[in-house]
Amino acid sequence: MALATEIAAPQAIESSTVDDFPLSPIPAVNVATVPQRSPLRYPGGKTWLIPHIRHWLRFRRVRPDLLLEPFAGGGIVSLTAAMEGLTRRCLMCERDHDVAAFWHAALHHSQALRERVAAFHPTAESIGHLAESDIAGVVEHGFRTLVLNRTRRGGILAPGASLQRKGENGKGILSRWYPETIEARLAEIERHADRITFCETDGVQFLEAVPSAPGKTVVFVDPPYTAGGKRAGKRLYTHNEIDHGRLFELLADQGLDFMMTYDCAPEILRLVRKYRFCAVKVMMKNTHHNRLPELLVTPRPLFGA
Repeated sequence: MALATEIAAPQAIESSTVDDFPLSPIPAVNVATVPQRSPLRYPGGKTWLIPHIRHWLRFRRVRPDLLLEPFAGGGIVSLTAAMEGLTRRCLMCERDHDVAAFWHAALHHSQALRERVAAFHPTAESIGHLAESDIAGVVEHGFRTLVLNRTRRGGILAPGASLQRKGENGKGILSRWYPETIEARLAEIERHADRITFCETDGVQFLEAVPSAPGKTVVFVDPPYTAGGKRAGKRLYTHNEIDHGRLFELLADQGLDFMMTYDCAPEILRLVRKYRFCAVKVMMKNTHHNRLPELLVTPRPLFGA
């Protein structure tokens, strides 16, 4: 029986485990096998999810007019949708002021941002000076975000993050700084900027104001993983507090077509059951090469669930 039509008793909701949900028939992919479109190395980035995104958006009777991404971060889902014509327009939202500055610069001041990238040579001294300097405008602010993201361990922008030490092939802070590649990605974003809108705002508050438009608007939701007391979200993101129950309630009330990704915290499993959403597992490898499940949550069966 599809998860969307299951009627769970209260005790069943409380006792749900990740084993109750089927495995997606679409595997998580090696990120090297799909286009790398975002200049940001975002903690919890969703490049591995691109085959699921394509399946979700392509196999529809009508192409959606608008994709909303209320927790945009690195923006890979919106960039993919815009560049592959999976939706007509994308609206990205992000609360983090530093990340927002990058997207404002990338979408509206691409040439100036690319010139800053081409002229910069990362050293501990130059990065430290940039991190501590006063911000002169949106281009400089966006550039600082980009530099810190590409030179800090794991791309972490939250306070206390340290620079890369060994990095890729022992190159340290240079291991993720590829000026020509970064410039090319920025240029590609500029070519599609007329189809992408960015808004600096809280994702939950944004969803509260979204009018229901069945068949025309879809939502991709990737909130900070802080459910169940997860510490990773608090360490990785400057803004990590979120009311997960309210988020589920909004998606249920709005009646929008959505795809949401979460870790398998007990709190989230209970919420999936409570609102009778569908979910499948996708097996991921973490930085220690352990295989861990992530949940893809949708309002109706989508991946053979």
